[in-house]
Amino acid sequence: MEAKLSEASRRVAPSPIQQLSHLAQRVDAVNLAEGFPDFSAPAHIKAAAAAAIAADLNQYRHVQGICDILARTMKRDHGLVVDPLTDFVICCGQSEAFAAAIFAIIDRGDEVLLFDPVFETYQTCIELARGVPVYVPLDPPSWTLNEDKFLKSFTNRTKAVVLNSPHNPTGKVFSKEELLVIAQACQKMDCFAITDEVYEYITYDENKHISLASLPGMQDRTIITSSLSKTYSVTGWRIGWACAPASIASAIRNIHVKLTDSAPAPFQEAALIALTSPPDFYTSLKKDYTERRDFILKMLTDFGLRISFKPQGSIFVFAELPRSWNLSDMDFVTNLITNAGVAAVPGCGFFHSSTDDPSCHHRYVRFAFCKSDNTLNAAAQRMRKLADSDARMRPDGQADQTASATSP
Repeated sequence: MEAKLSEASRRVAPSPIQQLSHLAQRVDAVNLAEGFPDFSAPAHIKAAAAAAIAADLNQYRHVQGICDILARTMKRDHGLVVDPLTDFVICCGQSEAFAAAIFAIIDRGDEVLLFDPVFETYQTCIELARGVPVYVPLDPPSWTLNEDKFLKSFTNRTKAVVLNSPHNPTGKVFSKEELLVIAQACQKMDCFAITDEVYEYITYDENKHISLASLPGMQDRTIITSSLSKTYSVTGWRIGWACAPASIASAIRNIHVKLTDSAPAPFQEAALIALTSPPDFYTSLKKDYTERRDFILKMLTDFGLRISFKPQGSIFVFAELPRSWNLSDMDFVTNLITNAGVAAVPGCGFFHSSTDDPSCHHRYVRFAFCKSDNTLNAAAQRMRKLADSDARMRPDGQADQTASATSP
């Protein structure tokens, strides 16, 4: 019966992340691969979910209050005036919101521009809709938008541009100047923009998230997708949303209802508490993640990896293997899992387009630092031990020069 499987199912192959996760599980590796926190969600948010379950709010449900709060947030943070009754779709996480948005606007043969390296889910959704992903390479090491490459990627089949900022896997926050280039191109070519803004509250130093929809002429053509997952450390709750002009939101909503009918009811209730968290919650979030970022940057640098780009946002660092190491990203991650018991993600799974230096597709490794102090310290200890025993994991194969990392 395998021969009767759909063409779409045959196109969706296991990713390097999935393949290596099995190996990591077998050796009980410290997980710096997957982007979910292993520390507790805020107590007041968990209590709200438990109270909703106890109150029997467990059936199909749409909680309009989420939309009301989000509308106020859009106005406060981005200056966007949206109608909470018509412009939001509450979905089962950002992933479903993105998929429903793609299914709402993409027809067979439509092209969708993606900035490369790119999170793999986008490509799959586009291909399931029978669209064509078109990859626009960002220029390393700072992952800058090359305006010429971007504009040359448009054709008369371009239907949408996907923007993820802060960006997975690199940690880049697109600048105002880059966003203006994207906005002007979308308007000139009369195409949609779909944004993934799940890391909007996790930015570092002086970097600030700007929603593409807030730029002149963009609100009417932009579909914003986001979720509770990253900001509130509840990736398993699956509460996300799409925000778009009413006619577009209506199309997304119709698809969402056919796919999943309703996002989890008790967690929608808890979202009301999460989304009204006081300002000091977000201040603390940024402070805690800045400390985790700085800890893992030191840990990776001490180990010998190159940090050519310091994350400006998100929960990931995209570290580069030194040229002196005779290892590919897959070799490095396999070695790290097998011999150190630390899991990361090879960068090759995020790259698709050609670049001036194709070898860079195999020179990056993504580490997630949305982890507890205990997890990060355990990873540091295991990596130091591996560096002491394996010359391939030290710069130029010389004697170990790594220093101890301090707790975040």
